[in-house]
Amino acid sequence: MKLIGPFTQILLLTGLSLKGALKDEQLQIIPQGGVLVEDGLIVAVDDFDKLRAANPSAPIEEIVGHHVLLPGFVDCHTHICFAGSRAKDYALRTAGKTYLEIAKAGGGIWDSVTQTRAVDESTLTDLLLKRVERHLAEGVTTIEVKSGYGLSIDGELKQLKAIKAAADKTHANLVSTCLAAHILPKDFNGTHQEYLNHILQNLLPVIKQQRLANRVDIFIEESAFNTSDALNYLAKAKQLGFEVTVHADQFTTGGSEVAIKARAVSADHLEASTDREISMLAKSDTVAVTLPGASLGLGMAYAPARKLLDAGTCLAIASDWNPGSAPMGDLLMQAAVMGAAEKLCAAEVFAGLTFRAASALKLNDRGILTKGKLADMQAYPYDDYREILYHQGKLKPDKVWTAGI
Repeated sequence: MKLIGPFTQILLLTGLSLKGALKDEQLQIIPQGGVLVEDGLIVAVDDFDKLRAANPSAPIEEIVGHHVLLPGFVDCHTHICFAGSRAKDYALRTAGKTYLEIAKAGGGIWDSVTQTRAVDESTLTDLLLKRVERHLAEGVTTIEVKSGYGLSIDGELKQLKAIKAAADKTHANLVSTCLAAHILPKDFNGTHQEYLNHILQNLLPVIKQQRLANRVDIFIEESAFNTSDALNYLAKAKQLGFEVTVHADQFTTGGSEVAIKARAVSADHLEASTDREISMLAKSDTVAVTLPGASLGLGMAYAPARKLLDAGTCLAIASDWNPGSAPMGDLLMQAAVMGAAEKLCAAEVFAGLTFRAASALKLNDRGILTKGKLADMQAYPYDDYREILYHQGKLKPDKVWTAGI
């Protein structure tokens, strides 16, 4: 057991609802607080002097100077297992080409597939680890990582094995997701439906057997898969024992409705969602995951985060860090900038980056600072939590803990 502190402010993020709008006045803050940690879990969060008096034999990890403590961020949607660059795509986009035009011309996702296929598992693991460690240093303690740049049995297994290998070499918590249904591979001799059946029959059982992932994702869009094929695929993936999530409503609607019908844990993107989709999501248990990094990378509107919250959804914020549409990967900066544009208060942004994002991964053991939760935490060198978003991502944590270490 050890005592960590004192912190000028501890932002607990307890007592906040899982769904709907929040107010900063609801935030519970402990001034001059400390955290008692044992075996990776929080034992108590309280006044530092009170905890020290009650636990005189506990060693102290002293925090010098002003610091604000809050839970580690949960990035519930990334594509950071990849090789190569898509800088050419970005230059074409800023010159006026659309995402679909670039994809049809040989760029886009297939370009990343080609580059990722060309490297071995060890190289892919090393590339992934570098991104994971950067994310961790910036306060992201849990990171979802998708495959989807292999798009063959061997290629997808290579990515998922690289994610598993990286997870064993980092203090960050990695959650793997199979996104073999990213697009129809150009070298697959068959229809979209035949490819999805190929995944169901020849890939997902192997993933389940080797325990490489328990989540499956699909991209529903003009350039990827249609709604009827996706709904059938997700139903069969669930029958195999996988949790499911959906790339939904990025450029056109339809994906979020599939997510709700499939009882997916989350619908991610939602930039094209209208009032109809917002209402449906609010009435469902599907988490609405917004991806401001994609909006910044593609130069398009943000998902309607304010409307989603006001309607009563559980809204999470993730980075979508990927080589094409969201290459920046700075979760805090993206959340702060979208928060300003969509008029989200600090409580809503921090909830979307912590316990609400954890719910998109079905993880209820993190995201708030209270007894029994994982001691995944981050501290910022300031005396007021409002400074964190005010600096729009330029203020980074100078101390990060996973499981209290």
